[in-house]
Amino acid sequence: MDVIAEILINWYDSHRRELPWRETTDPYAVWISEIILQQTRVAQGYDYYVRFMREFPTVEALAEADEDRVLRLWQGLGYYSRARNLHAAARQVVAQGGFPNTYEGLLRLRGVGAYTAAAIGSFAFGLPVAVVDGNVYRVLSRLFAVTEPIDTTAGQKYFAALAAQLLPHEAPAHYNQAVMEFGALQCVPHSPNCDACPLADKCLALARGLVDELPVKSHRTKVTDRWFNYFYVHNAESMYLHKRTSDDIWRGLYELPMVEQPSEENTEDDMAAILPAEFRQFKKEIRFRCSRRHILSHQVIHATLYEVEITGKLPTLNPYNIIRIDKLDDYALPRLITLLLHGE
Repeated sequence: MDVIAEILINWYDSHRRELPWRETTDPYAVWISEIILQQTRVAQGYDYYVRFMREFPTVEALAEADEDRVLRLWQGLGYYSRARNLHAAARQVVAQGGFPNTYEGLLRLRGVGAYTAAAIGSFAFGLPVAVVDGNVYRVLSRLFAVTEPIDTTAGQKYFAALAAQLLPHEAPAHYNQAVMEFGALQCVPHSPNCDACPLADKCLALARGLVDELPVKSHRTKVTDRWFNYFYVHNAESMYLHKRTSDDIWRGLYELPMVEQPSEENTEDDMAAILPAEFRQFKKEIRFRCSRRHILSHQVIHATLYEVEITGKLPTLNPYNIIRIDKLDDYALPRLITLLLHGE
């Protein structure tokens, strides 16, 4: 075994966190944990994993569930396409009689890319495939002083080849867990404790004073600003919700009636003018409730909530659903809607 791999594995055996998905080789449990932990810290994802496995203990249970139920359980994790892909892939697995046990077969599952296929393949089936996630990029770029940008095709190919060279084929799962945990706990993004690093004497970035400069990215992701006006239209017991069906953020989740504006405009002086046409028949006072700035990975949502309280029965208005206010928690909502309704 290469000396670097040996050092990482020895470090891992002494410093690893005890996590439930590390105590199993069940491909379903491994897969669920990997999808939940994409773009999610372990501290946040842990409880979601426990709830998800309790609600859907088998891939068959997940495949049989309806999408609303899956999205409701996912609420608050964000990146909801992960949940939709998870649900679709569960149906793929059931349809083909079980999880594929090859890297190529895993890649054919909905929402499974190179990293996730390598993780499931090595952790569940012992396949000699190297994982490359954000932690691995950071460890390898610093260890070998690699200045190739990690967000380019050439850079990703370079790091994939480098990770494959370091992978000990006799212990792929052990090593993969070790290098990721090392990046998460020791070789952290900011102010790593290099004095306590077991690889300090082998780290080229440390020797060359490049630790804070690596890994390299070629460009920043463009961030788009959007302006959403939400309307809480209700009587004493019921309210309107709308299910997002377009191919946009939060597809499949429920939200309040909403009008998106192309740019920032002062609407408080003429709130009735932006009320969706279906609700103008009520001719009731529109009241400003609150506003907040909600940051997503590639978008910043500038949201404003207005309230329209009416008397009597709510009429049926397409495409809106009428729900009881006390049943709101039964619906999968973007976190932004929850924060607005609670005035946070």
